[in-house]
Amino acid sequence: MASIKKYATKDGKEFWRVQVFAGNDPQTGHKKYKVRRGFKTKKEATVAAARLELAISNGDLEKEKPKPVFFRDVYEEWYGNYINTVRESTWARTAGMFNNHILPAFGGKRIATITTKDVQKAVKRWFEFTSANYKRWYNYVSSVMDYAVRQGYMDKNPAKAVVLPHHDDLVGDKPENFWTKEQMNHFFACIDQANHFDIFIMFRVLAFTGVRRGELLALTWNDVSFKENSIKVNKTLTQGDKGHQIVQAPKTRAGRRTIPVDGQTMAYLKRWRRIQQETFIQLGINTMQPNQLLFTNTKNGYQSLNTPSKRLHKLQDDNGLTPRITIHGFRHSFISNLLIAGVPVTSVQKLVGHTDPTITLGVYAHVSAKQ
Repeated sequence: MASIKKYATKDGKEFWRVQVFAGNDPQTGHKKYKVRRGFKTKKEATVAAARLELAISNGDLEKEKPKPVFFRDVYEEWYGNYINTVRESTWARTAGMFNNHILPAFGGKRIATITTKDVQKAVKRWFEFTSANYKRWYNYVSSVMDYAVRQGYMDKNPAKAVVLPHHDDLVGDKPENFWTKEQMNHFFACIDQANHFDIFIMFRVLAFTGVRRGELLALTWNDVSFKENSIKVNKTLTQGDKGHQIVQAPKTRAGRRTIPVDGQTMAYLKRWRRIQQETFIQLGINTMQPNQLLFTNTKNGYQSLNTPSKRLHKLQDDNGLTPRITIHGFRHSFISNLLIAGVPVTSVQKLVGHTDPTITLGVYAHVSAKQ
């Protein structure tokens, strides 16, 4: 008896799937089933199930030409293995790339019919859309096709022959993502400390420690040592499946670090802790706990990962600040200003948690070429 069921793909499209009993495995004795999917109507699935049952009963199933496998089906198999090799934040981000960019291009195509020309066309379109992510999307397509080759769904990987486009790598053509000390001072002068000290101190910590956005939003008061004038970085806030927030350990050993902090910033932090306590005590919330977050939303929970960027954009818009930088630009500025001041690259590398000093120098090389 065939089983015929409707199923939905991750992008909400509905298809029909059939499953037919094909006897017992002679080696294990376990029941075997043949599955076919991708039918647009129940009628199509019913006809296919009848043919499959007939082929099994006649003993000529092996002679049956296998149904073409769609890219989407192979991706789902590949993804099922992939999620066991990376952290939740990574596989959730990868799923977003497939759903938003890769599956719209290839999901409905029979994978064995996809040509190098098809992949080249998609890569060209992605490159025109964003020169920053197109290589990553291409690499994921190639990974799925490598998997398809190993599984016998296609003979060779057509993505291997694709010629990747190149954007102009001249440093001068890249937008600046760095502020000098003078530009940074001007930025802080634009913040009304009396009414928005929470915003001031958040950007102060970013600018004077070089922490990443996720590291900043995961900081708790037991990470701050007023005795040693330092901040420990040992976790990061990120986004998991379906957008929920999760706290993870740093990806690398170098990411766990202790950053010395200047006396003025520590004084600002003491002031901020008092303000935070006074603000939340009115809501019946005790913030004088060791694991209390430094920077929270109005309900004393984690801030959205987008909040710092939104605040930065508003400050830049309201005050006409140029060049416009991103939240990560504070990290670039921290690195570059230290190197300009003569701090050894290995010391800066440890402060910012880079695994390789060439990464640290790469930031500085870009900035110094601008000057």
